[in-house]
Amino acid sequence: MASTVRARSAMAAALAMAAVLATGGLWLYTLLRANLLDNTTGRTELAARKVAAQVDSRTLPPGGRLPAPERGVDLVLVRDAQGRTVATSGDPADTPDLGELRPGPGGGSRGGAGDGSGDGSGDGPGDDSRSAVLAPERPGAERRVAVAVETAGPPGAHAPHTVYAVTVLGDVDDATGAVAAGLLAGAPPLIGFAAALAWWVTGHALRPVTAIRSELAAVTASELDRRVPDPGGADEIAQLARTVNDTLDRLERADARQRQFTADASHELRNPLAAVRSRLEVALAMDRPDRESVAAALADTERLQRIAADLLLLARLDGGPGPRSEPVDLALLAAEDVARRGGPRVALRLDARAPVPAAGDPARLERALANLVDNALRYARAEVVVRAAADTAAGRGWAVLEVADDGPGIPEADRDRVFERFVRLDADRGRASGGTGLGLAIAREIARAHGGDVRALPAPGGGARLVLRIPRR
Repeated sequence: MASTVRARSAMAAALAMAAVLATGGLWLYTLLRANLLDNTTGRTELAARKVAAQVDSRTLPPGGRLPAPERGVDLVLVRDAQGRTVATSGDPADTPDLGELRPGPGGGSRGGAGDGSGDGSGDGPGDDSRSAVLAPERPGAERRVAVAVETAGPPGAHAPHTVYAVTVLGDVDDATGAVAAGLLAGAPPLIGFAAALAWWVTGHALRPVTAIRSELAAVTASELDRRVPDPGGADEIAQLARTVNDTLDRLERADARQRQFTADASHELRNPLAAVRSRLEVALAMDRPDRESVAAALADTERLQRIAADLLLLARLDGGPGPRSEPVDLALLAAEDVARRGGPRVALRLDARAPVPAAGDPARLERALANLVDNALRYARAEVVVRAAADTAAGRGWAVLEVADDGPGIPEADRDRVFERFVRLDADRGRASGGTGLGLAIAREIARAHGGDVRALPAPGGGARLVLRIPRR
């Protein structure tokens, strides 16, 4: 059983060539034999009709000896109504057995050549004649075609005479045999050539696939920068190579992102852990630990809990199921978030003039909005404005949450980078600056999970404007 594509292609090509040769050879053999037999029958009938004309005109040679017929006809003889041979072109003792071969009645076409002993009919002879292919009288003898033509009969005769013409089919058998032998002799080389050609073409076409497979097998976790060779062009194999390289690009970026995420997470967790350990060691060294050290250790522990919770949420957003979809009012979410804030250090104002219906997971959308507001409160100087509205300007219904502050704003070069994990534009990673650099990344992942996105834009009066959009349906 063929186990490779090359072997299967070669076998398919060989079978197809064998089927074509068998069908075409049989058709050619049949057509050639029928044509040669028709020509031979026509020549034989013509010789019989010439002698029949002589019988009708009473111009037969004396003594019943007919001249040798022309155009390859072997024998012509004339018989009376009682079956006696009255004239022949050959040896009367060597007359073949014509069996029941008789002329056909006038009026209807009964011409042709058939196999049998004298009653076959076909398309070659005329309406008043009949032909037959005579079987060999002894083993090894050649087959012959015979044609019978009825004469009008001499004057005063009670029945017409019958003229028979016979031609040996040696030339026909030789020609068709040569064609059959040629087809049989030429079939194996042609089948072998088709199989070899298919083997070579398939191997040449699959050579880039072998190179792709070899290079792809060499890609490991430590060598994700390797790429498969691109054979060029626009065929399927070239497209496969480019798709594999695109997949490797995404895999390398994901691996680099994962490594950076792990390094940043380790850095974020190391500082609070060191601080908690230091404060607890100081507290244990004292006879009576002061409340300030314990409170500071508790604050660092809470920070660790927030980091762990953010990391867990990001892990769920990366590989977990999609968000549930249920009706949600973004204006109501914004109002509830503003109401829960109490008295922040800067003014927090809500701008939601009407309900903003959408579909999504209320808990996750609430978390995304809270992260956007926390970021704005961290950098605002005097005011943060939370807006909820519907946007239909782009032709598609969007539900929009916008958080604007009057802080220093976000430089244009950093407006996309600010949504990466553990990215903070300020150099201070201490507790004074607050966040861990995961809030905006979480907000963007939640928006994308809902079919939307988050963008950072400049505020009209200075500051930053973070816009979250999700489809209304």
